[in-house]
Amino acid sequence: MSALARRLASGALLAWLALAGCRGTRPVDVGPAFLQSLALPVVGPTRHDVRALSGKVVLVSFFATWCFPCLADIPTLEALQKEYGARGFQVVSVGMDLEGAKVLAPFAAHYAPNYPVLVATDWMRDGRSAFGPIKALPSTVLLDRRGRAVAAWEGVEGHDDVAKAIEKLLGQD
Repeated sequence: MSALARRLASGALLAWLALAGCRGTRPVDVGPAFLQSLALPVVGPTRHDVRALSGKVVLVSFFATWCFPCLADIPTLEALQKEYGARGFQVVSVGMDLEGAKVLAPFAAHYAPNYPVLVATDWMRDGRSAFGPIKALPSTVLLDRRGRAVAAWEGVEGHDDVAKAIEKLLGQD
């Protein structure tokens, strides 16, 4: 099993355990909670409407402007959006900078990514969203078309490995 597959499996298991809670054995479908957690302010040239994410495979990347690995991940995120956007895929990045829009707006204007750059709220940075605490940057969560977290990983992942996970989800209908 590849390192990505192990991380995806453990991330999916952790997400399922966090979502299932202690009541019963069936996982709780909280897809709308993940999607609604992305109803955040947007900065930069790419517009964002959380309602447009419904029915799409969504890759959520948590980053900060001061994080070099996060910056190194931008070309991969842009390539994935370009390759799979027309097939019902959307990258959404969430800036975790404490200064919020004050630093994220110039960052998004300068880099002008082909996906939305959202501003995390204090509530989200404190780990009180459906995504829970973000303990490392970059951190990524992959949501299926129903808005369920099916994979998660920390750090920069290779384009090919992430593309395989996206293709698998896009092929399921």
